[in-house]
Amino acid sequence: MLSIANERRNAMATLFPQFEPSQPLVGIAKLAAEGQAISEGHQVEFLTLENRTLLARCNSRRVPFHWMINPYRGCEFGCHYCYARYTHEFMELRDGREFERKIFVKQHTGPVLRRELKKVRADEDIALGTATDPYQPAERKFGVTRAILEELAQHEGLGLGLVTKSCLILRDLDVLKKIAENNRLTICVTITTLNNDLARLLEPRAPRHDLRLQAVKQLVEAGIRAGINCAPVLPGITDSPVDLEGIAKAAASVGAAFVFANPLFLKPCAEKVFTPFLEQHFPKLVPLYKKRFSGKAFLPREYQQRVTLLMKKYREKWGVGERFLQIKRNPSERPSRMQSQMALFPVQAKSA
Repeated sequence: MLSIANERRNAMATLFPQFEPSQPLVGIAKLAAEGQAISEGHQVEFLTLENRTLLARCNSRRVPFHWMINPYRGCEFGCHYCYARYTHEFMELRDGREFERKIFVKQHTGPVLRRELKKVRADEDIALGTATDPYQPAERKFGVTRAILEELAQHEGLGLGLVTKSCLILRDLDVLKKIAENNRLTICVTITTLNNDLARLLEPRAPRHDLRLQAVKQLVEAGIRAGINCAPVLPGITDSPVDLEGIAKAAASVGAAFVFANPLFLKPCAEKVFTPFLEQHFPKLVPLYKKRFSGKAFLPREYQQRVTLLMKKYREKWGVGERFLQIKRNPSERPSRMQSQMALFPVQAKSA
């Protein structure tokens, strides 16, 4: 038994190296290093993560919500463009691919959330899945998202939004309906393209778009407000008028309450993964991306405006709404429009 324990400690030391003996790991990095392996999948390792907090405060004026919850750290879907890879760096995991290979499963989420909800005011909104998908395959094994929803179902008057790429959300239709009875609940299903072959390249382990559309349809039929998030929009890959109108038309076909689009947001950690992907599959676009993202994470304002106007045109054509969250607050408190991909995926809170 002692040798097994030593092997585990040695393995964790390899995952979380301490480059200087005088600089021990602290905070979330220390908690992650103390995690225990609880399961393995195809090129994926699952590790426990003890929670000191579950709700992460969001102070950014870019977004329409105040609090964030991410049931997992890391995401198995392996989307090459994912901005949230940076969150593993807080745990001293610097290889961007570790984000999809080492999934940290948060522990005791129900009791932690019950305690923390006391600090959420009636006019504040909570978003689930801002950095990692709450319905990634790990959820089938560990049910962390389900536990969070069951706790939320015990409360009323909350403003809640949930973002996912997975049709696994239908498993929790019963508890979602219960939440919706006494709270403002919105489900946002992300679809970046209707081309299955392209989607398999961009999002290797995410469910097909038709399954996601069917999930929106069933959620709407169950009386839950649900819509489609087309983000990120990728220049030269998914940003043609035909592509964007296709998303709006598909949203209308399943009765979606809204559809909106936001351009790619490329942080340095994501760029290290995304650029090799471009070089392999879209080599002619590499100079364009290097020029547009040179020294910055956001695309030029003109490009963002083009995407916004196109999607507005197609929303109006197909009769679909715009807003993600149902917001009840003073309009002067927050901006009235989401301005970038950061509108769904804030990056301020290290404890998310």
